[in-house]
Amino acid sequence: MLVIKQTLYRTGPDSDIVEALVEAAEAGKEVTVVIELKARFEEQANIELATRLQEAGAHVVYGIVGHKTHAKMILVVRREGKQLRRYVHLGTGNYHPRTARLYTDYGLLTSDNTIGVDVQKIFHQLTAPGRVGKLKKLLQSPFTMHRTVLELINREAAHAAAGKPARVIAKMNSLSEVQTIDALYGASSAGARVDLIVRGICALRPGIEGVSSNIRVRSIVGRFLEHSRVFYFHNDGHPEIYLSSADWMGRNFFNRIETAVLVEDKRLHQRILKETFNNYLADNARAWTLRSDGTYTRVTRSASARSRDAQQTLLDSLS
Repeated sequence: MLVIKQTLYRTGPDSDIVEALVEAAEAGKEVTVVIELKARFEEQANIELATRLQEAGAHVVYGIVGHKTHAKMILVVRREGKQLRRYVHLGTGNYHPRTARLYTDYGLLTSDNTIGVDVQKIFHQLTAPGRVGKLKKLLQSPFTMHRTVLELINREAAHAAAGKPARVIAKMNSLSEVQTIDALYGASSAGARVDLIVRGICALRPGIEGVSSNIRVRSIVGRFLEHSRVFYFHNDGHPEIYLSSADWMGRNFFNRIETAVLVEDKRLHQRILKETFNNYLADNARAWTLRSDGTYTRVTRSASARSRDAQQTLLDSLS
């Protein structure tokens, strides 16, 4: 192993990842860590973490002025034989051992070289002056993510208007960005089906005739805090699924460094569809649905219906 680069937003006081970074730096490896000092509730801990990493010999930087570094990224460069190979992890949640036990999140571990180059470009942007250059497989805030999300939603609207099947499914913490909401309204009006699984704040109003009658919004409240950001676009029968660190909020699109990665492996497509979308949209035990007046109603089932608890189903499938 030659190089490790990582973003740290929240880590906690007992992080094995931090211990590994310190050990690697002390062993003479090139370790670069981008630490967000203004992560809410973690300010003091992150200052102490930065000091410890610097004392171990790591290169510590604090991102770009005016933009929180919220992306979850790890880049490892290894020498394998006569070649250098990049390994990348991109996640929807923080590298925090405690929240990892309490939150639902996704992470993609890949050696795809194009993704590796994209991530390396972003780290270069965060650690040295200059433009990031064009990314091939990643979306990045505050540059391409907002525009691309709008394009993907509008593409579904165009398919629906042409009489083709069209659907958007998105799972996130919060939804409040105005242009994104307007695009979802437009997709619904054109006939596209829109299913949103939004844990917290949702400024969109579903079920309004002529505006959002094709939109459903639900929130799952259970043992785990739902934290993953996953986006599905039907794309005329050629589905695209993205994993992201970003909610659909103004701050995530315009004031933070965020990433979204297109999941290309069809086996992972099927896993995400089964574990997240199909599972959570079928929940009739922990789900609450948002009404057009902004109130939530708990999902009820008939006496003869089988209980469908999405989180328990997920636990059972992984045990």
